Amino acid sequence: MNADTEALTIRPIGADDRAAWLPLWRGYQAFYKVDLSEAVTDTTWARLNDPAEPVDGALAWRGAEAVGLVHHIRHRSAWTIGDYCYLQDLFVADGTRGLGIGRRLIEHVYEAAKSAGCSRVHWLTHETNTDAMQLYDRIAEKSGFVQYRKLF
Repeated sequence: MNADTEALTIRPIGADDRAAWLPLWRGYQAFYKVDLSEAVTDTTWARLNDPAEPVDGALAWRGAEAVGLVHHIRHRSAWTIGDYCYLQDLFVADGTRGLGIGRRLIEHVYEAAKSAGCSRVHWLTHETNTDAMQLYDRIAEKSGFVQYRKLF
């Protein structure tokens, strides 16, 4: 662990964290060149703070500044008894990338998934996200599957 990540704290998103979460959520959307509606943002925030939902999240903090976010969703599988954990969103703020924050956020999800009895953590990334894939190739295995989808 380097000096930049020693002062890093990862903690679950709480109801009072919206002002810290929102710029990261918007930065994540900008990174992927999408603009989600306020209704989607409000619904996502509500789900992150509803204990009955299978959606969880965490923020990475350097002092009083939130510098990264992760969202993950537990879901059933027909292939295992334990749930799977889908790491849906991962974002680290500009200027703090390359400091190990993304790895720490993923490790947070690994621990949350283990604690919840999940049998796997999985995620997707865009094929052009080569910087992130350098990390992912070190801490997980590529599945070999290609995603297909139809939007409604």
